[in-house]
Amino acid sequence: MSSIEIWLLAVSVAIDCFTVTVTSGIILHQIRWGIFLKMAFFFGLFQAMMPLLGWACAFKFSEHIEAYDHWIAFGLLAYIGIRMIKEQFSKSESHIFDPTRLKVILILAVATSIDALAVGISFAFTGFKSISSLGSPLLIIGLTSFALTLTGGIIGACFGKRFNLRFELLGGVILIGIGLKILIEHISNQV
Repeated sequence: MSSIEIWLLAVSVAIDCFTVTVTSGIILHQIRWGIFLKMAFFFGLFQAMMPLLGWACAFKFSEHIEAYDHWIAFGLLAYIGIRMIKEQFSKSESHIFDPTRLKVILILAVATSIDALAVGISFAFTGFKSISSLGSPLLIIGLTSFALTLTGGIIGACFGKRFNLRFELLGGVILIGIGLKILIEHISNQV
C-alpha cells in the first residue's frame, strides 16, 4: 500500500468518528475540551488498535471475524441510536446518551472502529508481514481519527450553540444510519 492509500484509508475509517462527535458536540451545546480530548483519544486508540487486532487474527480467524463484525457494529450503534430516540420522547431528565460518560465514549469508540478490524485483516494479505511494518499505518490511522474526532466535536458544539437545538432524535437516527451503512456495505460486498 502506498502512503497516499494509507492516508485515504485513515480518513475513510475516521469519518464515522467525525460524524458521531459532531452529534455529541451538538448535544453538548458547548466546546468541552476535556470531553472532546477524551473522545479523540479513545476513538484514535481504538481505530489504531483494531487493525492491529485484525492483522494478528487474520490468518487464524478471518472468516469468523468477517462473518459477524458488521453485525456487532450495527448492534452497538443501533442500541445507542434507539436509546437516544426514546430519550427525545421521554419526560425523564435522565439520558442514556451522555457523551460525557466514559461508558458511552467507549461503546462509541468500539462501534465506530469495528470496520478498522477488517482493515487489519486486509493488511495481513497486502504485504504487511510484521508488526514493525504496521507502525506507520497504525499511527496515521490513530492520529487521523484523533484529529477528525476533535474537529467533529468542535464543529458540532459550535453548530449546537449557535442554533440552540437539541438533536437527540437526529443523533439517534444518524447513529442507526451509520450502523446500517456498515451492515449494507458488508452485505453488498458479499454479493
